Amino acid sequence: MAKEELKFPFDPLQGAHEVEAKVMRGQKRLYYRFRPAPYYGGIATADAVGCAFLCAYCWNYNRNLYPERHHTFYSPQQVASELLSIAQKKSFRLFRVSGAEPMLGKKSVDHLMDVLEIIHLNRPDSLFILETNGFFFGYRPELCQGFKKFHNLRIRVCLKGVDEDSFEQITGAKKNAFLFPIKALKQLKKIGISAWPALMKDLFSSQDIKKLKTTLKANGISPEIEGESLEAYPFVIKNMKKRHIKIKNQ
Repeated sequence: MAKEELKFPFDPLQGAHEVEAKVMRGQKRLYYRFRPAPYYGGIATADAVGCAFLCAYCWNYNRNLYPERHHTFYSPQQVASELLSIAQKKSFRLFRVSGAEPMLGKKSVDHLMDVLEIIHLNRPDSLFILETNGFFFGYRPELCQGFKKFHNLRIRVCLKGVDEDSFEQITGAKKNAFLFPIKALKQLKKIGISAWPALMKDLFSSQDIKKLKTTLKANGISPEIEGESLEAYPFVIKNMKKRHIKIKNQ
């Protein structure tokens, strides 16, 4: 069942299980493109599909709504090969997976770790920026431990709201999942993995952001938040209006 047919809010854990079953085939995962991207000064990017959330502002909304329609299954070796080729051509040392959530369950985590392993072995000078919503790390914090061996790994945890209500409104997921990304940041700090929070600041007032920073500090997390840029495609604005989400900082 597509997420848009579910009654909002939905259970993100159930959603993650269902989506992983669609985007994983053995060790292979669905991706729809590989590209050089300008972010972080230039980064080799693999765009995947499939997420446990359905964020109103997501630039990859339709592909994540129907991940099974997109596009090609790639093995970890194939993904790493595509990324390494882009990096060599563009003289990049940065790598990432974008467009979706890399970690939906054990199979997708194993796939991701294999990609990281290959890139780490072939480009020990590289940095891999793992962009995640943090839900699965927060739900299964013991999984964080397996990533300690990657010294070239940096983790960007994309927080979706400043509190339970805004989280539910933006993601479509039940509000009790709000704290899982914060638990992930807390665990990553505890075991010494470099990680930081990010937020779509355009959707929140200064008071809203101050509230989130208070929550972060209460959990022993640095209140320094990376700001995300809203990709204001027409379908994004339409989705936001449906959920009564307004741009605050215009």
